[in-house]
Amino acid sequence: MRIARFVAQGDPTYGVVELAEDQGPNPETVAVVSGDPLAGPVHYTGERLPLADVRLVAPVIPRSKIVGVGRNYVEHARELGNEAPDSPLVFLKPNTSVIGPGEPIVRPPETTNLHYEGELAVVIGRICRRVPAERAADVIFGYTIANDVTCRDLQNADGQWTRAKGYDSFCPLGPWIATHIDLEEAGQLHLLTSLNDEPVQAASTALMVHPIAELVAYVTSFTTLLPGDVILTGTPAGVGPMAPGDRVSVTISGIGTLTNPVIAEEA
Repeated sequence: MRIARFVAQGDPTYGVVELAEDQGPNPETVAVVSGDPLAGPVHYTGERLPLADVRLVAPVIPRSKIVGVGRNYVEHARELGNEAPDSPLVFLKPNTSVIGPGEPIVRPPETTNLHYEGELAVVIGRICRRVPAERAADVIFGYTIANDVTCRDLQNADGQWTRAKGYDSFCPLGPWIATHIDLEEAGQLHLLTSLNDEPVQAASTALMVHPIAELVAYVTSFTTLLPGDVILTGTPAGVGPMAPGDRVSVTISGIGTLTNPVIAEEA
C-alpha cells in the first residue's frame, strides 16, 4: 500500500495511491481515506481522484524529530575523506526542514556548496523505546524517499551538522509511504539519484554499514521515537553540488521517485 498526503482543495488529505503497475481496477488514482493513518484506524470514504489532478505534499510531518545517519555507506564516507564509524553516527534535522514532492529546495545565502544526498527513509509507526533489532519491523510503519540536503561548506566549518542540514526545505520527503515493503526487502532496494536527468548516485541499500534494524535499535536506545518520526538511513557515494535552476530526483525501487527543483533564497 502507498499512503500519500495530497491537496485537491482545502487542507491536506490522506489517500491510498493506486498505480497502473498494481493492475488494480482504478489505475493512477488516489482513494481518499478519513483520518491520519499514523494516528489510528482510517476508513475509505469512497471517493477516488485522478492522481494527476492532486498535488502531493510530504507524506509525513514528523511529530518530533528526524534522525539522520551519517557515513552509513563505506564509499560515501571515503569520498569525503572519512572512515565508516563502528557505531551509527547520528544527527537531528528539525521537522521544519520537511518539504514534499515538487517543492523547491531553497539555497540559503550562507552556503556556496549545497549538496544532494539521496536516501531511504524509515517512517516510525508507534511510540517506541529500546527496541531490540529483532523487533524493529514491529515499529516501522513504512518507507519513503528522502534527500538529506547539506551545506557541505558549513558542515566542514561548524564541525557539527545542525546548521548545515537544518535549514527550511533541507528534508524533501515523498512521494508517499510504502507500507507493502517488509524489512528484508527494504535492505535490498536500489537507489538512484539524478541531477538534471543525469545519474549521480546508484547503490543498493544492502551496502549500508549499519542495516535498518540495527539503526532502529541504536536510535531507540537513547531516545523515544513517536509515530511519524523519521530515520534517514544514510546516503551512498556520488554526492555533489546542486545550484539554483537544477532539478534533483531520487528513485528507489518499489517506492517511486522524489523530485525537487533548486532555487535561491530571495533577499
